[in-house]
Amino acid sequence: MPELYAKVIVNPVAGAYSTRRKWSFINKLLKGVGLSFDFQYTEGVGHAIELARAAASDGYRYLVAVGGDGTVNEVANGILYSTSAARAVLGVIGTGTGSDFIRSVGISRDYSIACSALTRFRRLSIDVGVVEYQSKGQTLQRFFVNAAGVGFDAAVVKETEHLPKYFGGTIPYLVGLVRTLFRYKNKSVILNIEDELERGRILNVVVANGGYVGGGMHIAPQAELNDSLLDVVIVGDVGKFELLKALPMVYKGTHLNHPKVSLRKATHITIESPEQMLVYADGELLGESPASFWVMPAALSIVV
Repeated sequence: MPELYAKVIVNPVAGAYSTRRKWSFINKLLKGVGLSFDFQYTEGVGHAIELARAAASDGYRYLVAVGGDGTVNEVANGILYSTSAARAVLGVIGTGTGSDFIRSVGISRDYSIACSALTRFRRLSIDVGVVEYQSKGQTLQRFFVNAAGVGFDAAVVKETEHLPKYFGGTIPYLVGLVRTLFRYKNKSVILNIEDELERGRILNVVVANGGYVGGGMHIAPQAELNDSLLDVVIVGDVGKFELLKALPMVYKGTHLNHPKVSLRKATHITIESPEQMLVYADGELLGESPASFWVMPAALSIVV
């Protein structure tokens, strides 16, 4: 398979069900810039993992995800679970609602620019996070490229899954946040960060590889995708009204100055709680704690 012959994996329901409509335009743009490819639609949750794993194992060296953060996560997981992970390269055209990964890595939301970049083939090796979590009595693992975590954000992700998929950007996250806010209770946790134990009550823990979550919140302003570290942002025992007051700081990336917010850089983190605590990765709900997170340095090659 020629290196620049791509398998394009399209999630037609990404971006509030708009990607199927946009694909005709993007398809023409890709042909216009000279990319040789074939494409396939995903048919449900997890399908992009299967498609990407099969494509990479069958000799495709270039896989392009067309969709949102969840689609990128699945295609990345498929590549990393394949027999040819070290040779495959990921390209992204972001059509999702949040598109925090492309914001973190610097890929344009302008489809013409993004498509042209795919043929320049300028590569960047990025770190990949791994999260181990519990689901239906099993211990499972998932790779993540942008951010994962436990607590309030995971509860918001669960809430947004039940919202109508008509809006993009920050709106779904903010609606889910408000609906979660008044019934969520902070959790008692034991954090093990680089073999140092911390106990306390927290609202949220974000384990970030990239800088943005929630459709543009600059949650980890110091994060770098290729520094071999994860940025652990711990939001302590913050109250509901205190959270609402501090929310604008998160968009600006100035929340690290808040007295109840701390940042640790680490390669391995475990989180336990005597209470039920949900776990998410790249905007997708996975399961529950206890959870462990660690970094795989320079594990994935992407086109920027």
